[in-house]
Amino acid sequence: MSPPVRHAVTQLLAAVLLSACVASKPAAESPRASATGPAVVSSSEETTPAPQDGEAGATGADASAPGPETVGTPGASSGATGSAPAAAPDGHEAPSPGTEPPPLEDPLAQGIPTPGDLKRLDFRGGEPRVPVRLMEGRTEVTFSPRGRMRLRFGGPDEKMLDAAAGTRWTVRVTQGSPAVLSARVQLAEFRMADRAGLQAALESWREKGLAVRAQVLGSVYGIAGKVIDNRRTQLLVDEVLTPEAAGRKQAELLRSHGVQTTLFEEVRTPSKAILEVRDEAGVVVGMAQDRLDAETPDGAGFDVRQVEYGVGYDFHGFEDRTFRGALQLVVDRSGQLAVVNVVPLEDLLKGLVPAEIFARAHSEALKAQAVTARGEVLAKVGIKHLADPYLLCSEQHCAVYRGRTGEAASTTAAVEATRGEGLFSEDGRLVDSVYSAVCGGHTEDNDVVWGGPPDPSLRGRPDVIGPVGAHPLPASLERWLTTANLPAACRLSSFAQPSKFRWEKRFTAEQVDTRLKRLGVGRVQALALTDRGVSGRAAVLTVSGDKGATQVRGELNIRRLFGMLNSSMAVVEAERDAGGRLTGWLFRGGGWGHGVGMCQTGAIGRAEAGQRYQDILRHYFNGAEVAPIY
Repeated sequence: MSPPVRHAVTQLLAAVLLSACVASKPAAESPRASATGPAVVSSSEETTPAPQDGEAGATGADASAPGPETVGTPGASSGATGSAPAAAPDGHEAPSPGTEPPPLEDPLAQGIPTPGDLKRLDFRGGEPRVPVRLMEGRTEVTFSPRGRMRLRFGGPDEKMLDAAAGTRWTVRVTQGSPAVLSARVQLAEFRMADRAGLQAALESWREKGLAVRAQVLGSVYGIAGKVIDNRRTQLLVDEVLTPEAAGRKQAELLRSHGVQTTLFEEVRTPSKAILEVRDEAGVVVGMAQDRLDAETPDGAGFDVRQVEYGVGYDFHGFEDRTFRGALQLVVDRSGQLAVVNVVPLEDLLKGLVPAEIFARAHSEALKAQAVTARGEVLAKVGIKHLADPYLLCSEQHCAVYRGRTGEAASTTAAVEATRGEGLFSEDGRLVDSVYSAVCGGHTEDNDVVWGGPPDPSLRGRPDVIGPVGAHPLPASLERWLTTANLPAACRLSSFAQPSKFRWEKRFTAEQVDTRLKRLGVGRVQALALTDRGVSGRAAVLTVSGDKGATQVRGELNIRRLFGMLNSSMAVVEAERDAGGRLTGWLFRGGGWGHGVGMCQTGAIGRAEAGQRYQDILRHYFNGAEVAPIY
């Protein structure tokens, strides 16, 4: 560990010791879980900066007035899992006109709440236990313990059932009722430090006549002297809608402003159901309200029959799978059954890393992937699935996870060799260790892809093996994309795929008109990719049609418009027939993915060139150092 990191860690350990006063606060002040969820999963706080001088207040009790911005636990939720309930229209205390937003506080100066205090994760055994959804929307599920099982029914009597290994049990939903959800449209997301960006966005949307508010998600806590801080601020339309009405609002914002949005959902009334437990003969042996917990004290785990995977994809299917850890059988938002695997983080990684990288890759690349995946999981906790009874899902939306069924000896060895390790910046904070499949020879700055302030650990840089100066850079994108034999790590890797390093994709004019119809510009006449980052990836697409013009912002939004382009490191040109009539569009590009952080195929190339995993990660994350989290 470098001296700056060691010094920062010492300071952080002192800060964590201050959290004893936080941990001793009355239990009534701690966040509480909903009836359908695990222990509280995140901190969610509404924080709306004050109106500036002369700015008119929003409707109701002044939606532009701030609630106090605090770090830590929200108030008790009225059934919402992982999200504080939205305040009533009169629920904000308005400050004096012209009050500035409170300064951003350094959590280190406040004393970091301990994991046991925040209860966002279960840290028994010295590492976090993560609730991961295996499947949901089921009427019944069949499973078998691989060792002696204890099944807990909950309730005031805490009824339990003990069963032998290999016995088969079926849980069936009866009398189910879905949760009542509300939704706000999410316009943008900002890093906590980007106060200026948030304020500018708030003012811009208010000038357009839209009432907006900011809400903080995520958490900050200390583990063994390290700071885990994944908080971020989301910019939301202030209007609370039904999910259906919110979908219509999204379409309206896309037509009027060309902005792609997402939904921020909250639970108003929790889902409910009775869960019946049946033995192999089909006899009901017990019932529970909303949730059952199954564990094997010896850690043998469970076999789960017909696990559904790939929902919404062409590879959708069902597979019998085996899992480490415990199971929770809980009621999902639809009033049906969800199966949740509560698994130690290291065991989660054993079933996750093989799905993220080739298990036959060089061992040093596998170690690099294990470290980045560990940081990625911690970065997502409390950010996704806020209205669901789990923290993460096992699909592409979070991270593909097949449990013990998907494990490979090589990736398991990499996880064990790097146990508890994460990447830390010079100030001792956990790096958001993102990664993509193929960078195309140059990684990208985080702010180009996702907006917000530049992250010193996520700076784009050439990813070539050998001297950089002898080769063109993406500033001359046409030359960059056509340079032969570029010694990029992701091209030299034995796992390189030429069609992902450099690629072409054609669309007919009719296909583009159909895909971009929602933008309301009519028949598309011109496309232009601009606001490029250091890798040549574009952040803005300008679309001109016979009925007007608009812009689409955001690297992912651009790619989604065209059925997930490999990347936005691309140039686009119109194709015309002999008479000059527009017939189609040709995209020529490089890379596969957003390009920020570690290039997975490039990491393999670097490992094959003799680099250790610490060196690989130091390259991709601008000098960040590997250090233990726990």
